[in-house]
This record gives sequence, structure tokens and C-alpha cells, in this order.
Amino acid sequence: MDASVLHSSRHQITTLLIVITLVLSFLPMLSFMTQARAAGSHTYSSPLILTFKGKPFTFVQNSAQPPSDAQCRAKTGFPCYSPQEIRRAYGVTTLINAGFAGQGQTIIIDDSFGSPTIRHDLKVFDEGYGLPDPPSFKILAPLGTVPFNPQKNPDQLNWAFETTLDVEWAHSMAPKANIVLMTSPVDETEGVQGMPEFLFLLQYALAHHLGNIISQSWGATENTLFNGAGRFVLEQFEEFYQRAAQQNVTVFASSGDSGSANIDVNGKFFPFPTVIFPASSPFVTAVGGTSLFANINGAYQHEIVWNNSIGATGGGVSQVFKEPEYQENNLQQSDQSLLNDHRGLPDIAYNADPDTSILVYLSIPVPSIPPGFYRIGGTSEGSPQWAGIIADANQMAGRPLGFLNTALYKLGNSNDAGESFHDISVGNNSFGGIPGYNATSGWDLTTGWGTPRAGNLLQELIELTGGSAT
Repeated sequence: MDASVLHSSRHQITTLLIVITLVLSFLPMLSFMTQARAAGSHTYSSPLILTFKGKPFTFVQNSAQPPSDAQCRAKTGFPCYSPQEIRRAYGVTTLINAGFAGQGQTIIIDDSFGSPTIRHDLKVFDEGYGLPDPPSFKILAPLGTVPFNPQKNPDQLNWAFETTLDVEWAHSMAPKANIVLMTSPVDETEGVQGMPEFLFLLQYALAHHLGNIISQSWGATENTLFNGAGRFVLEQFEEFYQRAAQQNVTVFASSGDSGSANIDVNGKFFPFPTVIFPASSPFVTAVGGTSLFANINGAYQHEIVWNNSIGATGGGVSQVFKEPEYQENNLQQSDQSLLNDHRGLPDIAYNADPDTSILVYLSIPVPSIPPGFYRIGGTSEGSPQWAGIIADANQMAGRPLGFLNTALYKLGNSNDAGESFHDISVGNNSFGGIPGYNATSGWDLTTGWGTPRAGNLLQELIELTGGSAT
């Protein structure tokens, strides 16, 4: 599939890179590519690929029970990691087994529209994977809601998948944390569209002390915010993120799914490397994407930079924000020459490749989209799962860790980095013909410091942010 087609319709970060396998027609905006179904089976062994607004989807199984990773590999040739496998690969299992599962913490998620079936879908997802219900799951819409009608507004389908991913997988990493889902009635697309509404939701959450961890799986290309309205929005967001840091709130944002290439308001790639906001904010912890290779028990094998025909991890150099002190003080001269006194991203990374996928359960009321488990990818995976991991850390510390970047960079520049991060040193994020950046040892502009070795990482972060672990 041509990269410009894949990403031209909506930059959505984090755009859900999903692959749906159907034998059914959906709506006029869906285009079919191949078709085959195993007779008498509820899974599709040779998937019918369809695209929705330029994005691929993959339906896996129309039952309330998820397929095992071994079944996915046998049927499709690709893994579909369970929460238990991802936890093991990134060192979260030992934390949860020790009782640190986010108890007493609250994760805030903001999305456009939400999903009309998210409560039910989370329940089915939890039962399928043997997870407990969250202690509290609130859905707040202080700006109101609009009816779910993807035929009238096709982006609502994308946001339903995004919401489902955010909620189900934040919960997977912190099963005893509370979740607050905040929804906007306005579609965030590109430029300032939808951003004032998201800012209002974030301000509402901070003013009402709803939680100490925020996950944002969305973004707009920085360059679409260079006009007067865009710069005003940037200033307002930056004021908010600074206040959030002062109030010990941790904020994550995904770095994007089209590598160094990002689109303008007309859906065309800028002809030079770009990054997305809010991941580019110095007061936000930006999460890049990898391809994770683990066995069917979740034992970690290796990772590379996510970059294939489907997409690539976002990362690069901000054209707006100056280099923050935590990068000035902790990055090598080779990094400094790339940054040229500007903010570089991402800071950290997580599995994101749709070919090393995870599953979500979705049952939205669209007749030709069957209820069931779907393979999904994109850097949208990383922000909510890191939010869950930090919920576990906050419980360990007995306090919110707050703004992470200063501690992350001190740790990355220390002798303990190898015990705290999986350092990703293979790959690059060039995409769509736009030059990108190479992975290197240590920090780089594709995967930051790398992915978590959560056991040691959280102990170190707790100490570096001024305390000791419980």
C-alpha cells in the first residue's frame, strides 16, 4: 500500500494501525483487497484486508475469548501478545505479583467521541484475559456528546478503536488503578481542529484533581500550528503542561505513526522531517515505537525500531521548542549536533508494530463490523501502557512521581541505564521518502532511551524523583 495513501486522510496518531479481516462489506468508504475464510472457523486464516480512511484493520476472532498468541502465529504468522506476555517482556509481572498494580492511582485518558460500548468491551476483554475490573471507571463529557453515527462521521470509528485501545491496555498494566475517560464532542484532526476542546478536558481534569497520570494518544504536526491560532493553542497547552508538572502530574503523549513524515492540513506529507505535538512539548514524556520480539510465553528476545510498509515510529527534532536542560545536561555531543539547541523526541519507547501486535475487544453497533478481537498497533499502544506502569510506580512510591523527564535522562546517562532500559540500536524512522534518523546506542531520535525493564527502572525513578520504594 502506498504510504501517502495510508496516511493522507487523517494524521491521527497515532492513528490506529489495525488490520481487520472480514468477509463482510462495511460501508462505501471501505475498500477490499483479498479474501479467504477457513470453513467453519471463527478466525480468518488468510485475512481479507480492508482499509478504512486509508488505515488497515485486522479482525481476528468473533468470540468473547481471545485467541492465544500461539493460535495467532499459527493462523496469521504474526503474534498477538496478551497482557500477561507484554507484562513479562517489560518486567511488569514481578511488580504486579508483588502487589503493585496501581492501587489508589487514577489514569486520565482523553479522546474524541469515545466508544458507545467501552464499558461492555472492557468487561469482555478483562474476562477473556483473566483481569479484574478496575476499581472505578468513569466516563466524563463536560463539553457534551454527539450521537455515534460513523456513517455520518467516519472518524468516530477510528476514535472508537483508539478509545478501546487506550482504556483496555492502560488497565492491563495497572489492573487496580482507576480510569477516567474524558471525551470531546469535536473531532481532533490536524492543525488546531479539536485541540481547544482537548485542552478544556485536560484543564478540567487538573482543576478537579481527577488523577495524577495523563495519557494522550493523539497529535497534530507542529508545522500545522505555526499560524496565529496555532501558536496561541501551543502557548495555552504549554502553560497547562507546566502547571501539571508543578502539581506532580505525569503526562505522556505518543510520537506518531509515520516516522519522520507528517502531514499538513490537506493530508499531504511535509517535504522535510517533522514531529507532532504534544509529544514535542518539553513538559510531556514522548513515547516512540518498536517491533517487539518475544516468545509465546512473553520472554523478551529483542527489539528494533518500528518501520515497515504499514508505518514507523515518530521521532525527530522540534521546530518550536528549545532544547530543555535535561537533554542539554545528559546527551552526547553527537546528539547535540542533531538537536541544534532544540527539543528532541521521543524520550522512551514501547512496542507499536502492527505486525507484533496486541489485541483489543470491540463490539460497536455497526452491523458489518463484527464484535470480537482485533489486532492493533501504532504508538497509541505506548502512551496508555506507560501510564499504567507509572500508576504501579506511584503506588510503590506512595506518592505521584510527577514530571518524569529529568529523572529519565539522569538515569539514561548513568551506569544503571542498561538495567533500566532495553536499548534499541537497530533501525531508522525514515518514511514516505522523507529522511529520518538512525537508532544508536543510548538515546536517539527514534526510540529515546528505549523500552522499560520495569523492575529496576521504577526503583531508580522513585529514588531520582526524591524518595524510596515501598
